[in-house]
Amino acid sequence: MKVAGQELGEDRAALALLCLALVASAALLLSFSAGLTFFQDTWDFLMNRQGFAADAFLRPHNEHIVVIPVAIEQLLVQFFGMSSPTPEFVVLTASLLATAVLVFVYVRRRLGPWPALIAAVLLLFIGPAWQVLLWPFEIGFVGSLLFGIAMLLALDRDGPRSDPAACLFLAISIGFSSLGLAFAVGAGVDLLQKRRDRGLRRVYVAVAPLLLYAAWWLGWGHEAESHLTLDNVLSSPLYVVEGLAGSIGSLLGLSTTSGAAIHPPRWGYVLLAAFAAQLVYRQVRGRSLPAGLWPVAGSTAAFWFLAGFSYIPGREAYSSRYIYVGAAFILLLAANLLNGVRLDRRALLVGGVIALAAVASNLDPLREGRDWLKGQTVLTRADLAAIEIAQRTVDPSFYLAPEIAGTPTLIDVRADKYLAAVREHGSPAYTPAELARAPEAGRLQADIVLANALPVTTEVRNGATARAAGGGCTTISGDSGGGGAPLPLRPGRTEIGLATGPPGTIRLRRFATGEYPLETEGVPGGSVTLLDIVADGLERPWYVQVQAAQTATVCRS
Repeated sequence: MKVAGQELGEDRAALALLCLALVASAALLLSFSAGLTFFQDTWDFLMNRQGFAADAFLRPHNEHIVVIPVAIEQLLVQFFGMSSPTPEFVVLTASLLATAVLVFVYVRRRLGPWPALIAAVLLLFIGPAWQVLLWPFEIGFVGSLLFGIAMLLALDRDGPRSDPAACLFLAISIGFSSLGLAFAVGAGVDLLQKRRDRGLRRVYVAVAPLLLYAAWWLGWGHEAESHLTLDNVLSSPLYVVEGLAGSIGSLLGLSTTSGAAIHPPRWGYVLLAAFAAQLVYRQVRGRSLPAGLWPVAGSTAAFWFLAGFSYIPGREAYSSRYIYVGAAFILLLAANLLNGVRLDRRALLVGGVIALAAVASNLDPLREGRDWLKGQTVLTRADLAAIEIAQRTVDPSFYLAPEIAGTPTLIDVRADKYLAAVREHGSPAYTPAELARAPEAGRLQADIVLANALPVTTEVRNGATARAAGGGCTTISGDSGGGGAPLPLRPGRTEIGLATGPPGTIRLRRFATGEYPLETEGVPGGSVTLLDIVADGLERPWYVQVQAAQTATVCRS
């Protein structure tokens, strides 16, 4: 039996190690986020939710309510501008740390400080959930989870302020995302459990936030596209199992999720079976399940079933962004299932070793996720730089479609909205000098965007002859292989005449150096290609290369 002094010493030691884990996690996440830029859905907030009109805050994003995330985004842009996403990463990291602290508090109440420390560390470094850890847009899920756990902690207490606090926390949780609805289910379970002792006067804890959500849904939310189908409903039990298995496997460092790829869980099914066996064992032994288990179980089931009901490709149960929420629920469930079980030093030591091994294993998918986001950052900053370079002539409605941008994550970026935001809040794009030094993948894509945004156009005329327009002509010997040395071009018209013979290819680049991202294939022999390049104010020339078996004449304006 532990004396009070020993328990106090253990609490202090666990808290000290928790603080070290929080600092290490913050340092890791902020260092991994350095150099990254705004990504995917964040551009919807930046481009399409400007100003403080009600619609900007209340319009659903997919099926989710996003009032608080939009407010956070707008405040950060107003105070810090748009040139760097660092403030977003700081807010996200602080929210992740706060969530881990609440998990620590929740588990500590049931199992003591050392199991609580293990739970918090596992959540802090759950690398397969890299989308949540390294993408500030996921503040919606993180915020809902943070205040949902705060609600559960408030419901643990029976003081006069507990219910009002729980009601407030639930309302905030729902304001972050529709994940908060899962915690409303948990609140409802708690109300039913305690109805005999405390009556139904506490019903406002769940009903008041749900009424606010209903008002939002009637005004705006019902306009969102729904993915609820009978097939999704029927397959939802399997979806729930896959989600739980993926979360358990990822939590313990056994997931095969890496980078941007999604892989079905394997070891997670074994661990989920062991988890279920513990529940059955307690029932067989006649040991009662703790009351605190049921609100968490209700919230967990609601989260996974609601996610399963709205499934579409890309929302697999074992996808990165769901793993974080699922892992947090697993930790809360485990704390309740083990409530009352005395863990000796040997068990705690084994748990600590497993936790450290899981953290070490989970650093790899976190690193791979970071590397994938770095690749997206290169494309994003290069594509945006091209729009800014072409801003004098770009069509206001020009947008970064996937076939132009090289990534589907920039479809919300339209030239007029983007350039207006840059004038007001600053630019996250490469400068022209930075673009010239960027990785080749970015420079290649920038040339493609430039050609479409300026624009650069070609017209082939059969049976014509290239003529100089004041700039003189250059004759290129036939070279059907490498195409010969490139010729620099200035803005204006260039005529490229191909002698009689087989078809050739005209290639063009500007910032790219290793490849030619723009080319016109099948140019017939005996034709002239009129190449028109709109001026954009940069001194950097374009370069043209002709690949053909016969001679070509290049006449520059």
